[in-house]
Amino acid sequence: MKNISLFILLLFALSPNTIFGDDEDLIRVMTYNIRVPVDEGINSWDNRKELVVSIIKNYKADIIGLQEALKIQLDDLTKLLPDFAWVGVGRDDGAEGGEYSAILYNKKRFEVLEDSTIWLSETPEKPSIGWDAAYKRIVTWVKFTDKVTGKTFYHFNTHFDHKGEMAKLESADLLNDKVAEIAGKFPAVITGDLNFKLDSKGYKILTGGRRNYLFDAQKIAKVDSSGSNITFNDFGKSLEEGNKVDYIFIKNDVEVLKHQIITDAFDGRYPSDHMPVLAEMMIK
Repeated sequence: MKNISLFILLLFALSPNTIFGDDEDLIRVMTYNIRVPVDEGINSWDNRKELVVSIIKNYKADIIGLQEALKIQLDDLTKLLPDFAWVGVGRDDGAEGGEYSAILYNKKRFEVLEDSTIWLSETPEKPSIGWDAAYKRIVTWVKFTDKVTGKTFYHFNTHFDHKGEMAKLESADLLNDKVAEIAGKFPAVITGDLNFKLDSKGYKILTGGRRNYLFDAQKIAKVDSSGSNITFNDFGKSLEEGNKVDYIFIKNDVEVLKHQIITDAFDGRYPSDHMPVLAEMMIK
C-alpha cells in the first residue's frame, strides 16, 4: 500500500502542470512574418489570410509579433480574430505608411499600459533610414499587464534590414540598448525577423556581445520541439536546413518552457514565406 501511495505521489510530482506550470499562467508568444500582400494567385493575401489565422488559433497564440504587415492585413486579422487588437505604426511615416512591425494581442487577457515605436537608425526618434540599410526599419514595443496573473512585462518586435551589413550590426546594438533602457528590470520578450542566421555577427552581438545581451528562447527552453531550424521557406521553395532568421528572445525574469518552429502546411501550401516561431513562457 505504501508503494502504491508513493507511486501516486510521483505521478503528481511529474505531471505536466508541475513541469510547465498552470496552463492559465502560460503566455504563448509567436513571431510571424506574414509577407506583404504583393503576390497574386495561390499566394495572394486573400488566399492566405485564413491560413495565417488558423495557425494563430491552432497554436493558441496570445501575443504575436508580426513583420511585413500592412494596415489592410492588420484590419483583416482583427476581423477574423475579434478577441485580438494590435499596436503599431507604419515604418515610412510613423502613421499608416508602409510595413508595420505590429504586435497583435489578446485584448481580453492583456492591457496595454504604454507603447511606442523607434527607428533603427542614428535618429531613432523619427522616421529615418539607418546606416547602409535599404529601407526604414523599426522596433515597436508595448508595456503589458496580464489580467490573469497581474504581472507586467514588455514586448519588443522588429524586422531588421535584409541588405545592409552595417545596419544589421548597429541595429543589434541599438535593440539591446533600447530593451535595457525602456524595460529596465521588467521582464521582456523580443520577437523579430532579423535577416541573419545563428552563426552571424549580429546574432552574437544580441546574445553575448558588447553589452545588454538577450537570451535566445530556443536555447534556454525546457523543451524544443522544432523539427528543423528553417524559418524562411519561400512558400516551400527554399527548405534549406539552418535557414533560420526569425527569433524569440527574452530578458530578465522570463522562464521559457517550450519552443517550436511551426512547419504546418495546408495541402502543401504555406501560409507565408516564413515559418512562425512559438514560445510558451511564464513571467516570474
